[in-house]
Amino acid sequence: MTATPIDGKAHAADIAVESALRASRLREAGTVPGLAVVIVGEDPASRVYVKNKALACEKAGVNSWVHGLPANTPQERLIGFVRQLNADPTVHGILVQLPLPKPLDARSVIEAIDPAKDVDGFHYSNVGALVVGEPKFCACTPWGVMKMLEREGIAVEGMHAVIVGRSTIVGKPMALMLLNANATVTVCHSKTSDLASITRQADLLVAATGRARMIGADMVKPGAVVIDVGINRLPDGKLCGDVDFAAVSMVASRITPVPGGVGPMTIAMLVANTVRGAERAAGFAAPMETRFA
Repeated sequence: MTATPIDGKAHAADIAVESALRASRLREAGTVPGLAVVIVGEDPASRVYVKNKALACEKAGVNSWVHGLPANTPQERLIGFVRQLNADPTVHGILVQLPLPKPLDARSVIEAIDPAKDVDGFHYSNVGALVVGEPKFCACTPWGVMKMLEREGIAVEGMHAVIVGRSTIVGKPMALMLLNANATVTVCHSKTSDLASITRQADLLVAATGRARMIGADMVKPGAVVIDVGINRLPDGKLCGDVDFAAVSMVASRITPVPGGVGPMTIAMLVANTVRGAERAAGFAAPMETRFA
């Protein structure tokens, strides 16, 4: 068996076209969707991510503003700036690029964002709404995974989904979204005993650990769908995921590559969330999808 790669770039491009169409309709009604990105410090990786997000917004007809603040910005000033963005009617989405330099407290900053503009889906209000299946915004990476599965025609209902990783950015919201989609969900982490015996039970395996190629072929059920959320830089400068792509491709039925898999979907869903925020502000938003066929 050789797994079929899932082309995240192609799916993200299609979603970008949909977002551009929705943004065009909003502009015709007098509302231009707007995303404000706040970046503190000069972290090179964060700068690249922010640049890619701004380019995606531009292509979709979404205004974007990148606000760079020095690494020594006091907590009170950062929160005050976020509150100014909350009050700006031209801003429909606010993203504070993580990680923040120490000693800034990321949770306090995220909680300062208006939940109606929390396009990252990290505010406690949006996380709690996801628990009951009624989110305004979902975290972009797991939401991108769900949209990718949907577009691939992979019905998760009834599947045993195993997630390796329990971060608040990916693992936990991924578990909730899959549970809302009627999958049976197991979450594994660094304290899980005999990890391989559990991952081998997965019809759908999601790897989100930040450890290069830790998921090998012996950890995957034949025919499983494998989603690799990780992105790691090797000593030679090349990128790889949390999954040993070459080895696991000989066992799985579908697999996402790194790069070109989940990454493009994350940015596509950020733009889609921003457009959704503008639709709500304009009074004609569709309800948030929470289930998948």
